[in-house]
Amino acid sequence: MTLAAPLSHDTVTNHEHIGFELGWDYAHYNVHLPAPYAQEPSPLRNGLLAGAATFGMRTLQPTRHVRKWLQLRLHAWLRGRSVELVQVTPHYLQQIDTTHCPITRVPLSAATLEGTDASIDRVRSDAGYAAGNLAVISAKANHAKAAYGFRDALGFVRQIEAASVGGLHGLTAAQWSRTAVLCSFVERLSHAEACALPMLVLPPNRLRLFNPVQALQAFISLQLATPGWSNRLARFEDLLPRPPVKRAFQTFFHALLPRVLEAGKTAEPHELRWAIEDAWRNPLALQRWTAFASQLSEAECEELVSRASLRKLGTTRLDNVSDEQAVDGWNLDSKGYVPHTVLMRRRPSRPRPAGDVAAPRVPQQAHLPLQ
Repeated sequence: MTLAAPLSHDTVTNHEHIGFELGWDYAHYNVHLPAPYAQEPSPLRNGLLAGAATFGMRTLQPTRHVRKWLQLRLHAWLRGRSVELVQVTPHYLQQIDTTHCPITRVPLSAATLEGTDASIDRVRSDAGYAAGNLAVISAKANHAKAAYGFRDALGFVRQIEAASVGGLHGLTAAQWSRTAVLCSFVERLSHAEACALPMLVLPPNRLRLFNPVQALQAFISLQLATPGWSNRLARFEDLLPRPPVKRAFQTFFHALLPRVLEAGKTAEPHELRWAIEDAWRNPLALQRWTAFASQLSEAECEELVSRASLRKLGTTRLDNVSDEQAVDGWNLDSKGYVPHTVLMRRRPSRPRPAGDVAAPRVPQQAHLPLQ
């Protein structure tokens, strides 16, 4: 006769384990769970009670971004969405924070329950809350965007223009155009299609760019956002591979530049970004950009931005990684949801160090993202 070991009562699903860890972190920062989650029996409440018993009065100070980080994780857990916690930390949320919505351009508020409140959007809706897939936009834009992607947004622009109406789903044609460009950054497009897109919205900080020509487009556009751009672009031009390409670049840039300069000098960074974005609405500038970019291959676009970054010709840091690294932690196989079939044994939770839950790894950015 063989005696079988009894089943452990500590075996929990992955979803339950995430809830327990979240409750633990709420206790670690002494942040109250919103009602009714603090009273209802759940792994979340179990983690809260366990953390409170462990930490007592030895809790950490919750900053605004810590509270946002806990709120994001709670919202994701209630919907079964995955959150990648190695890179998505309070510090990461601070890095992607912004003052104005990139879609509606309204100043962002906090906790007013209005459409202007800042919210964290999964730019690619079939992925989880992971580094490179997050942008801060207004609640109004987030609600309108919902699960729509690049081609959906383009379709809405065509519908609005064809019907001559003011907007659709709460956004105007210009706002849906910016939404389409935002979504295009994290969707793999053909090189020809990506070459023909205007940069109607500059990539938010830390967003991953899947199309090398858009990384080049952003790199050039952002030169105009800081002083010294003339000298930097002259040195960049020396990196271009062939005389026809250099001539095409000069023709394009001379079409784009006047539109930016027309906006005049401003002390507000967001207004300068808008001036650069609006300059791309000029048909001639876009036509000449497409003529220039089409002469380069994807590999040449990547190489150009990499070489320019090494020579410190840009104002942002860009990394070049593989396709697999680009979507690390995105959970594309499960459409961004936590796999519920995974079982694991709950390990004893240990007090975490002060600051972020985990130190961020070296950023794994998809194809030349901006940081």
